[in-house]
Amino acid sequence: MIIDISNIIIKNNITEKFDCSIDARDITYNRITYPIINSKPFELSVVNQDSKVVSISCDTSLEVSIPCDRCMTDVSYPFDISIDKSFKIVDEKVVLEDEEAYFNDNELDVDRLIFDEVLVNWPAKVLCKEDCKGMCPNCGTNLNTSSCDCVQEIKDPRMAKFQEVFREFKEV
Repeated sequence: MIIDISNIIIKNNITEKFDCSIDARDITYNRITYPIINSKPFELSVVNQDSKVVSISCDTSLEVSIPCDRCMTDVSYPFDISIDKSFKIVDEKVVLEDEEAYFNDNELDVDRLIFDEVLVNWPAKVLCKEDCKGMCPNCGTNLNTSSCDCVQEIKDPRMAKFQEVFREFKEV
């Protein structure tokens, strides 16, 4: 969704509210595309303060389907987004810093504004549950839902002695 805020910038001390929604169906992070499962419509407020500063604020939430880092099961991950940004106005134009790509002249790309906040808050690790067992490295079975008959061999030679102890006391 693109909003032209030129009229707000030229008028002194004005506030306008826009009913917004996220138009995109997915989001790309580290060259991987993740589907957006759910997004809430929201109200975006744009305020001109003495023709010197324009402030943008909104609150919304969305859910993105992200695979579990251990077992690859899709997890619905919620993002609560609260935006409150201010920009200087010079010669009836918004002055931006390099990383603020959600403005093009005086047009605000709302999707890009929201996505930038999502990317900043992207989780380092996503798990379907805290005690996720992951996948078998040999056959790929999801160990949360079933077990496999693969031999779980310790490949680290420093752990070989422990493996011998486990084999010796293993119940048959």
